[in-house]
Amino acid sequence: MIRHIVFFSARRKEDVEAVRAGLLALGNIPHSGLFEVTLNTKVDPLSDEIDVVVYAEFADDAALAAYKAHPLYAHTTSKVRPLRELRYSADVVAGS
Repeated sequence: MIRHIVFFSARRKEDVEAVRAGLLALGNIPHSGLFEVTLNTKVDPLSDEIDVVVYAEFADDAALAAYKAHPLYAHTTSKVRPLRELRYSADVVAGS
């Protein structure tokens, strides 16, 4: 299983909800077993620059590749990209 975790920060504080709402559309793409978009609670003062987190689980690399190749992925990315400042992504194999 592949865990896909992406961290976002908004360019402006007032855009945080628009980033979150925009990323929620990615949940309509098939291929993930679990898909969540959540706001960072910012409990840890060393990670307060991150506003929104996407967490998804995929059966394998092929499922993740199919997700990223879906037309809705490109459409959503084009809408969210201008609103974000940072984007950090990690894809890890569960249990490794």
